[in-house]
Amino acid sequence: MGRFLRVIPWVLIGVRVALGPIIYLLAHRVAGAPMVLVLCLGLFSDIFDGVIARRLNVVTDRLRTADSYADGWYFGWVAAAAWTAAPGPIRAMERPIAVLVIASASNDAFDLLRYGRLTSFHAYSAKIWGITLFLAAAALLGYHTGVPLLWLAVIAGLITNAEGFAMKLLLPEWEHDVPSLWHVVRRRKHASRFG
Repeated sequence: MGRFLRVIPWVLIGVRVALGPIIYLLAHRVAGAPMVLVLCLGLFSDIFDGVIARRLNVVTDRLRTADSYADGWYFGWVAAAAWTAAPGPIRAMERPIAVLVIASASNDAFDLLRYGRLTSFHAYSAKIWGITLFLAAAALLGYHTGVPLLWLAVIAGLITNAEGFAMKLLLPEWEHDVPSLWHVVRRRKHASRFG
């Protein structure tokens, strides 16, 4: 039984990987509450993979990195679904979305230059961004509306990217599960005081 429990976080990550293309395929066939329920599956798999991994004490670099890649894969499919199923709100937000995409791509490029791989902070701000992305996706794919929620997601994404970049400037080595910039600054102050 213990071995089965240890794979639950991996199964939840796999659920999100599988849901991405499914959401894209459903985007033109399903709307309203059924689509929101499918998106809820993605949200819950994202929330509970980390919660369960911490409870079972199976958090590893590999698991957290896989979780980050699954998030990117999943939201890439959701974005493609929104682009094709609800183009009006997306076109209204083209420039802010482009700025966010450039910020995210720049952050990823910086990760590769600094650490040789993508970071996996799972910071509080990223969790808030994930919730705003869920709300925007639910509005777009469920009801073909959602410009205010898209604005919220873009702003949350820019804040998350700015915080992540600042954290990377201060962290000498790759880490996973860094809650916030405040934690990094506090740790550096503590290290300089006692180091």
